[in-house]
Amino acid sequence: MKRLKILRRWFARKLGFARLMCLALLVLFAGARLWDPPPIQELRLRTFDMFQLIDPRHKMARPVTIVDIDDKSLAKLGQWPWPRTRIADLIQNLTSNGAVTIGFDMVFSEADRLNPDLVASQMRDLDDATRARLRELPTNDQVLSEAIKRSRVVLGETGQPAISSEIDKTLPFTGVATVGEEGAERFLFEFPGLLRNVPVIEKVATGRGLFSIKTERDGMIRRVPLIMRAQGNIMPSLSLEILRVVTGTPTLLVRTDKTGVRAVRLKGVEIPTDKNGQLWVHYARQDPSIYISAADVLDNTVPPARIAGKLVLVGTSAVGLNDLKTTPVSSTMPGVEIHAQVLESVLSGAVISQPNYALGVELIAALVIGLLVIIFTPNLGPVRLVLAGAMFAAILVGVSWFFYAQRRYLIDFTYPLLSTTAIYLTLIFASFVREQRQRVQIRGMFAQYMSPVLVEQLAQSPEKLVLGGEEREMTIMFSDVRGFTTISESYKQDPQGLIALMNRFLTPLTDVIIDQKGYIDKYMGDAIMAFWNAPLDDADHEVNACEAAIQTSTWATPSWRSGTRRSTMPITRSTPARPEQIHRPKYMGDAIMAFWNAPLDDAKIRKA
Repeated sequence: MKRLKILRRWFARKLGFARLMCLALLVLFAGARLWDPPPIQELRLRTFDMFQLIDPRHKMARPVTIVDIDDKSLAKLGQWPWPRTRIADLIQNLTSNGAVTIGFDMVFSEADRLNPDLVASQMRDLDDATRARLRELPTNDQVLSEAIKRSRVVLGETGQPAISSEIDKTLPFTGVATVGEEGAERFLFEFPGLLRNVPVIEKVATGRGLFSIKTERDGMIRRVPLIMRAQGNIMPSLSLEILRVVTGTPTLLVRTDKTGVRAVRLKGVEIPTDKNGQLWVHYARQDPSIYISAADVLDNTVPPARIAGKLVLVGTSAVGLNDLKTTPVSSTMPGVEIHAQVLESVLSGAVISQPNYALGVELIAALVIGLLVIIFTPNLGPVRLVLAGAMFAAILVGVSWFFYAQRRYLIDFTYPLLSTTAIYLTLIFASFVREQRQRVQIRGMFAQYMSPVLVEQLAQSPEKLVLGGEEREMTIMFSDVRGFTTISESYKQDPQGLIALMNRFLTPLTDVIIDQKGYIDKYMGDAIMAFWNAPLDDADHEVNACEAAIQTSTWATPSWRSGTRRSTMPITRSTPARPEQIHRPKYMGDAIMAFWNAPLDDAKIRKA
């Protein structure tokens, strides 16, 4: 315990308690960042949202078209789900108009309720011949399957919170290979169950991918998983699968390291992800021009140029179908457009990412700037302290914005800024408390010896007290009462009277000296020692000292004899190291001196 106290005192003497507290704060904030509690996450995510609002992705091309099952289509063609024959017609019209590939942001997990065989079983009052002919017709799912065969279609699938059925091993899966650290699959988002399309449709599709999107804690969609696990299988997202089909990549390559997933590689394209295999979506503002109504496609009234050479996504913006999401750039963006944003970002090369080393960069930035603040700011004045704080904040924000705007990297500045701000405010508070204590101490030390105006100047500028010695030119005055021994002997029987007499004599003289910007060094019985031009500068110290001497002479009778001896030379005022002893200076060297020696007029003093 004793050694601990000695160690604590040593640190306090070398660093100061304020700096020690700031070092503790630096460690505390580093631990908080590693823990990464929800409030810190929210602040970081909101910062990235602000970046996207200020500088969203600018569309240079429109490679994606969305076929929208909108309110207009529902009003014209009836409620959803539509018969699969109508979906087949939709695929046929899109293919004939030159669609490169067609992706469905939906799943056909059950047989069409309007299949002819089901209608034959459910319709009443049908004769046996009609029922037989209906059962002989191909099902709507088969009609859709034939349309899918004649096109390049990527079907959507979805992850589920529980297993609903066993996976059909005969149905195809997209091949995924992992390169790098083994066991990186544990970083991927996992769904216990998987909901697939009916087998007759699933097995003929060109590709299949999950359209499941995980929201953040606040309901916002900022990241979209490109690779996920569903019912034990590693599967691509719908967007990634469309890219795989378009690029002709047979197998997806997932690059990993010890921190998790780093990127997903296609033929000629590498897409950076976070450690969980998620892509930060670089949003552009909503673009109504990429939408065409499904009803117009079925009526063949859409200009072919809006479909030819496009990646087509089929989804819905209808409010009743409940597929509206919240993103950093829109509070009501259809889910299908989020997939379109992903495709556009990758195809245009405008991908943003938060590299796995971002955490290390943030920790180092907080550590370096925090230490600079701890080391240098206590030595700065209030104005420079504020300027230094503004400079550090500007550097953090500027560097973070540079990485986003120029490199498309998401580097968080809020954590280093919070850490530095906490340290900065702690130092400011400690500096304020120290200055206030110093001013109170200075006022207490000098109030009885100097003019209140000078005391206040000294309190506001304590740096003028130079500890350790200072050489300057000064004027010093000594004054005493001539014949004071004789006077004091006459008060042998009344010592209190002598004290009252001296108080009435010394008080006006003290006021005169203080009014003339002098400093009362000490009272020596009947004598006063005072000096000028210290500790505050006084350009007219000789004049002020002489004025004080002249004014004090009014308290002496004409019979007083006075004499002065003057010389002006440098004088060294050596101030002791302890501030509480600064009112007891010592003097070495030559000085300007004035002295008076005259009999005291008791009657004149009593009159005062």
